[in-house]
Amino acid sequence: MRSSVGPVLVILAVIVAAWYAGAVYMNAQWQTGVFEREGVEPTAREFVTATWSQERPVLPAPHQVAVEIWQTTVEKKITSKRSLVYHAWVTLSSTLLGFLIGTGLGILLAVSIVHVRSLDMSLMPWVIASQTIPILAIAPMIIVVLAAIGITGLLPKAVISTYLSFFPVAVGMVKGLRSPDVINLDLMRTYNASAAQTFWKLRWPSALPYLFTSMKVAIAISLVGAIVGELPTGAVAGLGARLLTGSYYGQTIQIWSALFVAAFLAAVLVTIVGMAHRLVLRRMGMAA
Repeated sequence: MRSSVGPVLVILAVIVAAWYAGAVYMNAQWQTGVFEREGVEPTAREFVTATWSQERPVLPAPHQVAVEIWQTTVEKKITSKRSLVYHAWVTLSSTLLGFLIGTGLGILLAVSIVHVRSLDMSLMPWVIASQTIPILAIAPMIIVVLAAIGITGLLPKAVISTYLSFFPVAVGMVKGLRSPDVINLDLMRTYNASAAQTFWKLRWPSALPYLFTSMKVAIAISLVGAIVGELPTGAVAGLGARLLTGSYYGQTIQIWSALFVAAFLAAVLVTIVGMAHRLVLRRMGMAA
């Protein structure tokens, strides 16, 4: 682990340095105009410092984003509408619901495709084609249709997360359920195993590594779906709502802080799925 920390820190330092340089470049035009109007000729140091401390910068500096995250997480009550913890929980709720529904749907579709040839020929192309529709185009339609029949709140956002998350699970599980060698399938037939016994004793254990790998993708994309689902609704809570209000009022620091919290939340969710993956494989006696 020590051998990997060094390279990670180096890359992180390069990213932060490039970010600070980018903040100077992106904010320089506005800051130049400010100094010209004030009749001030700043030194290079004063100019750079000023570009890193603008109230509404084009690109906020890393320390501005860090301060905003600290103030809206640690210094705010989690029940406050200004707390990123509160907004993250709202988004997380729809993310997890959509992920659970999407995972179940993906597994069900995969099992059906593997065991019913007609579904393999007819259903799989539609599963693939469903992902060619841009989520930004379909999300408002889902919200409007569900609202027309009286369904609002958490479920519409979860439906969008489901739409995005079922696909990697379905594709991964199809691959996993078909991963057992032919010789192992022939051995199960030799033992006169039923289709159910073959599934639970051979296909399902073989598919678990594929399932968890797919779930890592699905949980991250579910979060994206939940955030996208908050955008067309004019939501007042959730990370998507923070992005909306930040864009409405030009609060770029708020936008970036919400983005970083979303990225952190996705990393935590993927890590949890990875831990479950290793635990399950260890309990099954397989290498994690």
